[in-house]
Amino acid sequence: MRSMTIAERRARLARRHRLAPADRADDPAAIARSLVVLHATDPATVFLSVAARSARAVPADVERALYDDRSLLRMLAMRRTMFVAPIELVPVLQASTAEALADKQRRTYTRFVEKAGVVEDADAFFRDVAESAHRALLARGEATGAQLGADEPRLRTQIDPAPGKSYSKPTSITTWVLVTLGCEGRIVRGRPNGTWISSQYRWSPVEAWLPGGIPAVPADEAATALVERWLRAFGPAPLSDLRWWTGWSATAVRKALAPLDVAEVDLGGTTGLVLADDLEPTAPAEPWAALLPALDPTPMGWQERGWFLGGHGPSLFDRNGNIGPSLWWDGRIVGGWAQRADGEIVLRFLEDAGADARAAAEREAERMAAWYGGIRAVPRFRTPLERELTA
Repeated sequence: MRSMTIAERRARLARRHRLAPADRADDPAAIARSLVVLHATDPATVFLSVAARSARAVPADVERALYDDRSLLRMLAMRRTMFVAPIELVPVLQASTAEALADKQRRTYTRFVEKAGVVEDADAFFRDVAESAHRALLARGEATGAQLGADEPRLRTQIDPAPGKSYSKPTSITTWVLVTLGCEGRIVRGRPNGTWISSQYRWSPVEAWLPGGIPAVPADEAATALVERWLRAFGPAPLSDLRWWTGWSATAVRKALAPLDVAEVDLGGTTGLVLADDLEPTAPAEPWAALLPALDPTPMGWQERGWFLGGHGPSLFDRNGNIGPSLWWDGRIVGGWAQRADGEIVLRFLEDAGADARAAAEREAERMAAWYGGIRAVPRFRTPLERELTA
């Protein structure tokens, strides 16, 4: 079994994830393809992930790709997580992941409606409201949830999802219905009501992005296509990393891998998987620095992160496994960063990485400050170091 060193894995990370300056790109869709998808639970992450990997792009370029060129699409997929995907990958994500997620979401929300006892047949009610909301959106062409609630008053039905619990409160079913329609691939989140850090989206029929709707792909074929892309971007890696990233069972992952020509490599005592045609060494990049945002797809691409994270996890992750803003030097995390209320980008090295690392990181901080402009963004999931730096 061939061995792959940490140095080789870091070289792949630098070049394939477009973090080395020589490998940066200015097309947001090209950057997304390099990472399979961009993490989008926090809207700012999409923009800041592009910023870290581009020399000349600005926020308007990302907005153009999302809402004008429509080469990118925001959708729920793996682990019920929001991603921004290249438009050609959408059929793969829909067939491999979103279809099953739609069924699960519908059952969950229907159960809430049923427990509330507001209608006799919760499943029929939920499906009928969804169809009516879809017709209303088709008529409008684009709408907010509130506008669709005006067209279909049943969207404003109030349900308490956890009656008797202190944390629960009645909520309308608007979001439940629209999220389910989105998972079904019938509607999509469009331009937000606000700046690029806003998460209040207007909805559009999927045909606005894909005339004729999302092309059908056999589910097994789609699953194999997705894991092949992940291996190309994140391999070599243990099977457990791929299981974690997809959120699938071990059986489902092995089934998706079966049609591929995959090789096993030694990752210092752990067996890693890599595509058999992808065993050649990667030329090392020149030393590089990067300021990656909270939930960036690079550190969130693996479950086992020791080879680039070291012992810095407690400072940089929250209790639920979400990474905050991370500071990188030459393929490993050496600290963190934050944007303060006055717009200043402040750095914190958690180890001595040397004068070259500090100088390069400060240049990246200047670049990131220019990207933000007048925008002030607080990460959705705050981590110990980010809180300390902004206190």
